[in-house]
Amino acid sequence: MKIFSALFCVWLLAATHARAAETRKPNILFILTDDQGWPTLGCYGSKRVPTPHLDSLARDGVRFTDAYVMPQCTPTRAALLSGQHTARNGMWHVLPWYGSPWARVAEPMFREQFPRDAFNLAKGLRAAGYATGMAGKWHLNTNADGDYRGLKPAAGDAYGFDFVAPLGPGNSHEGDKWVDYLTDQAIGFIEKQRPDKPWFFHLAHHTIHAAVSAPAALVEKHRAQGAPAEGLHNATYLAAIEHLDDSIGRLLAKLNELKLRERTMVIFLSDNGGVFQAMDHTSAATDSRLKVKQEEFSNAPLRAGKGSPYEGGLRVPCLVRWPDGAKAGAESETPVHVVDWLPTLLEIAGASAPAGHPVDGVSLVPLLKGEPLAPRPLFWHMPLYDLRWAATPCAVIREGDWKLIEYFGDAFDADAAYRAGHRLELYNLRTDLGETRDLGAGEAGRAQRMQAALHDWLRRMGQEIPGPNPRFDAARQFEETKEKPAR
Repeated sequence: MKIFSALFCVWLLAATHARAAETRKPNILFILTDDQGWPTLGCYGSKRVPTPHLDSLARDGVRFTDAYVMPQCTPTRAALLSGQHTARNGMWHVLPWYGSPWARVAEPMFREQFPRDAFNLAKGLRAAGYATGMAGKWHLNTNADGDYRGLKPAAGDAYGFDFVAPLGPGNSHEGDKWVDYLTDQAIGFIEKQRPDKPWFFHLAHHTIHAAVSAPAALVEKHRAQGAPAEGLHNATYLAAIEHLDDSIGRLLAKLNELKLRERTMVIFLSDNGGVFQAMDHTSAATDSRLKVKQEEFSNAPLRAGKGSPYEGGLRVPCLVRWPDGAKAGAESETPVHVVDWLPTLLEIAGASAPAGHPVDGVSLVPLLKGEPLAPRPLFWHMPLYDLRWAATPCAVIREGDWKLIEYFGDAFDADAAYRAGHRLELYNLRTDLGETRDLGAGEAGRAQRMQAALHDWLRRMGQEIPGPNPRFDAARQFEETKEKPAR
């Protein structure tokens, strides 16, 4: 009897540990980089700079081929934390305020501060028992709570973070743009966590946003290998990518050292497409054509780059390593949206958003586990002018392989020449990833159906269809100002 009791106790203890292992919530490390384009990593086809550590996430996890965000940083960050489209949360514009009050299409006002009292991803994970922390770029407020560089540590609790790293030394546009400092802050947070409590850390790098900067030794290395000092695929840009990869490698090594690899979900994402061409936003005033101000890195085979409704602005690298839940070496071609990460991570944590907080995304847990996701359209709302990126007010819908862009009153063409007038563009991304052939004329019925679905979505989000600007002034339409017009 004693032997039986002892064996039963051993079995019960083992079963308890097994159940605990099955239900244990994974740690979550969410790495968000700045302006990093789809083709900058080896696992997405880059041959220009080695990225072995990021490539290891693809080898050991899931690589998303069709992962989408917003085309600029503030909108993506707001959508990530809220799980809501910018058409719902109102943060479709970069902060602080600037606008084009005399342009052809009226720009609607946008939300300028991410609200303290709003539910967000960090709050949801903390309520689910997670220790929460972040370091790096914030760009969701222009008040005492935070700014472009970071969330203020004193405001962290109000946004759901137990720990917020202070700003790094010097300037975030110099040196290595705080890459090593932010990685050190993430490591310090991880090292301090209790083994019985899951944690979430949001590591938001400033690199490779302009002004691009990297360690001098790495820049010289790429110069010696033939990269130019300036312009397309320049040595500083390549060095910044390599330095970021090295730093992420250091972070992954720390997870191994602390024996946390199997218990930690690592997500890598960029906040928008890379800078292919940044335009002189004042140049259209002289000849209705934008001039290129600088070039950084081609997003080919994708069209255009940051700020654009084309794939080069919206489609980004996305890698997920989740040892307990995702098959190693998997690839998913299912289109996913940045609004999907809040419901995904809340499901993994055994939590959900409160009833009063509508969530626009869907959980990607089935995809991560190799199961299909029900087909659905993806949407974007970008009712703004930003001539740095040849952007004019538009909205986008993707249904399957088909993508429709509606320009509400004007646009810049592929040669950066200005074209007045409403415009629909329709592309089949399966046969034309570079969006070189507008099929709208031959697929007029499809274009009209997709436009109707896009308008229906905008109305459900509480948005009006952008229309003519009553203040339109042809002589001043390309002027940008930081002074808000009287309403």
